[in-house]
Amino acid sequence: MKADHLIEMANQIGMFFDSLPDREEALTGIAEHIRKFWEPRMRRTLLAALDGNAQEAGFTEIVVAALTKYRDSLAPAATA
Repeated sequence: MKADHLIEMANQIGMFFDSLPDREEALTGIAEHIRKFWEPRMRRTLLAALDGNAQEAGFTEIVVAALTKYRDSLAPAATA
């Protein structure tokens, strides 16, 4: 799974939720959507891209804020 495609998809989700008047609701909505609808390897790749240089990778500010705030709930459980 290519990180640039996942970042583009996350930014599109972020653009949708950014239209909400309540910022906290927007951040929660972004994180919940990614957690519910993205498979673990997609989330793992997205978070790894975030750990690099998020600004150079092309993340929007609201997506960085959501991923950072809700990182623990987005990180897939470790497999044995």
